[in-house]
Amino acid sequence: MSLSMALGLLGGLGIFLIGMQQMAEGLQKAAGDRLRRILELFTSHPALAVVTGALVTTLVQSSSTTTVMTVGFVNSGLMTLQQAVGTIMGANIGTTVTAQLVSFDIYQLAFPLIAVGAGLNFFARKRIYRHAGSGILGFGLLLMGLSTMSEAVYPLRSYEPFLNALVYLGNNPLLGLVAGAAFTMAIQSSSATTGLVIAFAKQGIITLPTGLVLIIGANVGTCITAALAAIGANLPARRTAAAHFLFNMFGAVLFLLLRGPFTALVASTSPAVTRQIANAHTLFNVANTIILLPLIGPFVRVVKVMLPGTEEEIEVRPKYLDPRMSHSPGAVLAAEREVLRMADVAIGMVEDAVNAFLEGDLKSITSLPQREELVNDLEKAITNYLTEQTQGSIDQSISRKITDLMHVINDIERVADHAVNISELAEARVDHDVALSEQAAQDVSLMRDSVVQIFREAVAALTAGDVAKAKDLIAQDDIIDEMEKRFRVDHIRRLNEGICKTEAGILFLDLISNLERIADHANNIAEAAAGTLYPKEQG
Repeated sequence: MSLSMALGLLGGLGIFLIGMQQMAEGLQKAAGDRLRRILELFTSHPALAVVTGALVTTLVQSSSTTTVMTVGFVNSGLMTLQQAVGTIMGANIGTTVTAQLVSFDIYQLAFPLIAVGAGLNFFARKRIYRHAGSGILGFGLLLMGLSTMSEAVYPLRSYEPFLNALVYLGNNPLLGLVAGAAFTMAIQSSSATTGLVIAFAKQGIITLPTGLVLIIGANVGTCITAALAAIGANLPARRTAAAHFLFNMFGAVLFLLLRGPFTALVASTSPAVTRQIANAHTLFNVANTIILLPLIGPFVRVVKVMLPGTEEEIEVRPKYLDPRMSHSPGAVLAAEREVLRMADVAIGMVEDAVNAFLEGDLKSITSLPQREELVNDLEKAITNYLTEQTQGSIDQSISRKITDLMHVINDIERVADHAVNISELAEARVDHDVALSEQAAQDVSLMRDSVVQIFREAVAALTAGDVAKAKDLIAQDDIIDEMEKRFRVDHIRRLNEGICKTEAGILFLDLISNLERIADHANNIAEAAAGTLYPKEQG
C-alpha cells in the first residue's frame, strides 16, 4: 500500500467519522431533550423498549449514543436492567440504517447535502433548523468520506497480497471477527467499520464471506463504548454494559455456527455485494433480537449471576408527594418529609465530596451527578406540589409554612450545587496530584463536621417546629464565618512559610469558601424554622 493510498484511506475515514459525529450531534440537538424523555418513558415493556431503542438510534444514527444514554439512565435509577437490555437490542437494529443508506450508490449527493446543510447551519434563524442543517451537513461529509475511501482503495483490486489476506480472513471467520472487533474498538464506531467494508466491497475488493465476518466482529467491538461509559458507575450500570457485550457475543457465536446458511440467505437478498453486506448487518441484529427477546428474563438473570452483588438504587422520584392527599391536612406534612429527604441527599453529597477531596479517592462521588439531578427534580416537584396547595382558601399558618418550605428547598438545592463545586475541587486535586498539608486537612475536616452538624440541626428544627433550637442555631451563625476567616489567615501564613504550595492553597481556600456558603444556607433554614426568614446573599 503506497503512502498516497494510505493517506487517502485515513483521510476518508477521518471525514467519515467527523460526518458521523456531526450528524449525530445535529440530530440530537434538533430533537432536544425529547430523545431522553422518549427513552425514559417508553421502555416499560421489553418489546416497546426494542422499538424505542431502534427509533431513537435511527434518529441520532449512533447506537453508541443510545447505549451510553441507557447506561446513564440505569446508573441514575431511571431504567431497570431489563428495560435497558430491550433498548440495547433496539439500538443494534437502529444503527443498521446507516449501512443501508450508504450501501446505495448515492455518493453523488455528498456535495449537495453539504451545501444545503451548511446553508441551514449558518443562515437559518431558528435554532432547530440550524441543528437540522448540522445533521444534513454531517451526512454529506459521511458520504464524502466513503467516496474518498472507495477511491483510495481502488488500486488494491489488483494487489494480490492484500486480496489473499482478505480471502484468508473470510476462510478463517474467528480471525475475521477479531479483526473487525479490534478495528471497531480502536475507532469506537461500528458504523465506520461497516462503511469501510462497504467501500471495499464497492471496488470489488471484499467478498461477501469476508465482509460478513468483519461486520459481525464490528458488532462485538462496538460494546467498548458502553463499557467505557460504565467505568466508575454503579452495579446496575455495569451489568447493562455486560448485557450489551453478551447479547452481541451470543449473536457472533450463533453466526459462526450457522455461517453457511446465513451467507446463502444474505446472498439471495441482492446481486450487489454492498447491498448484501448492509442487509446482513440488519438481518443479523433483527434475528438476534427475535431469538433473545422472549428470553430476556433468563438473560438478565445470567448477567446478574456473572456480576453478583447488591447495590442500593437511587430512588429518583418523589416518595411522599401523593396527589390524592392534595389540599388535605397531610399534604404539607408529606411535603415536609420530601424536603427532609431532599436535604438528606444534599448534605450527603457534601460529605462525600469533602471526603473525596481529603482522601484523594473519587469513588464516593461517582453518583454525584445523579444525586444532583435528583435534588433538582425534587425541588421542581415539591414547588409544584406546594403551589397546588395554595389554590383556594387555606389557613394563614399553613400559607406561611408553605412559603418557608419554598425558601428552604431553594437553599437545599444551592447546597447540592456547592457539593458539586467541592467535587470538582476533589477531581482537580487528584488530576494534578496536589499535596495537602496535615494542618489544612484537619481544618477542612473540622469545618466539614461543623457545617454538616449545623445543617442537619437546622433541618431537624424546621421539621420538628423547634423554634428555640432554630434561634440557638441563628445565634451561632458567626461561628462558621469566624472559622473560615481564621483558616484562611492560617493557610495564607502557611503559604508564605512554604509549608503549603500555591496549587493546594487555591483549592483549600475555594473549598472552605463553599463550606461557609453552605453554612449560610443552613442559617436560612434555621430562620425559616424560627419564623424570621431574611435570606442572606446567596453564593
